[in-house]
Amino acid sequence: MANVLILGGGFGGVVAAETLATNLIHEHQVTLVSRNDRFLFYPALVRLAFGECDIADISFDLRKAMTDRRVRFIKAEVARISPGYHHATLTHGEVEGEMPYDYLIFALGRRLATEKVTGFYEHANHLLTPEAALKFGEAVASFHKGHAIIGNCSEAKLPIPVFETAFALSRRLQERGERKACRITVINPNMASLEEFGGRELAIKLYRTLEEHGIEYVADFPVSAVTAQEVRTFDDLLAYDLLMLLPPFAGVGPVIDTGITDSKNFIRVDQSMRVKDAERMYAVGDSINLRGAKTAHMSVRQAAVAAANVQAEIEGRAPSANYEHEIRSVIDEGGRDSIYLHKKLWTDETGDVSQGRVWRWAKLVQEKTWMLTHS
Repeated sequence: MANVLILGGGFGGVVAAETLATNLIHEHQVTLVSRNDRFLFYPALVRLAFGECDIADISFDLRKAMTDRRVRFIKAEVARISPGYHHATLTHGEVEGEMPYDYLIFALGRRLATEKVTGFYEHANHLLTPEAALKFGEAVASFHKGHAIIGNCSEAKLPIPVFETAFALSRRLQERGERKACRITVINPNMASLEEFGGRELAIKLYRTLEEHGIEYVADFPVSAVTAQEVRTFDDLLAYDLLMLLPPFAGVGPVIDTGITDSKNFIRVDQSMRVKDAERMYAVGDSINLRGAKTAHMSVRQAAVAAANVQAEIEGRAPSANYEHEIRSVIDEGGRDSIYLHKKLWTDETGDVSQGRVWRWAKLVQEKTWMLTHS
């Protein structure tokens, strides 16, 4: 019997667990460890912040969903992994101590490295947790005039929520008859970030959509510090009355000093999602070192590849599934200007970019379908 251990209860962990539980014969054990016993649909946190859904609408009982699929579920935190000894150390949960494995899929995501921006923790809103999204929603409710700044810090790797937040704020202020009293600025750490994300055509469409909403765009603004009134780089500053910034990302603690990460503690993987310099270990999602943005779509596809290759190893076959790095996302503008992007990141091919009201509907349908299928 093979013991497959999956660490992390997000998109990557859930898809890997479901896939293996479905495809492996019953004698093998699949175990999912998560610090939370509820799954959260993170792409909906912008809608949560603006009161368009409740937490109950975008979460489900992860323990029940896994148990129903014959996956053993353990609520605990992962303190450390030891690839050379094939075990993970669990703490603060239902199981504590060393948990052995035959195969490991690491899907614990990323850490919010707020310490890299002076004053971020004290003064900046973000929306990468439900608590933070609700707090930002309260700030939006009390914002009636002045300057709103929405943006990414360097190494945030998540541009979509920035633009969706700016568009949602513009709509909300318009509904309240306060748009003319408010200035909205989107900031990005470098000039090339939009083209690196989705290509020149996407950048042009975004620039035009921002302009139509009266939203300013400031590139080459790498945030180094935040005060109660200002966002600063090393040689520039902007004053604000409402602020939402996505902080830098970094690798998580359990893999530090294990010899399998890059300089920022992201796990090094190959195209099969196997971890370099570690046997019988795979990694998916925000924890890995592939360049560019990090999205749920990527995590889901990486998890499917990792699960297929783990199954192949268990069954005595050579792993043959390979991941193709791509972005497939919708930037929800709230109406006819919502933008769909599909771009392969390991080729020079031009991405597919289109615009229209249908893409907002498609994104909402995808969310509801995911929740119904996996809960």
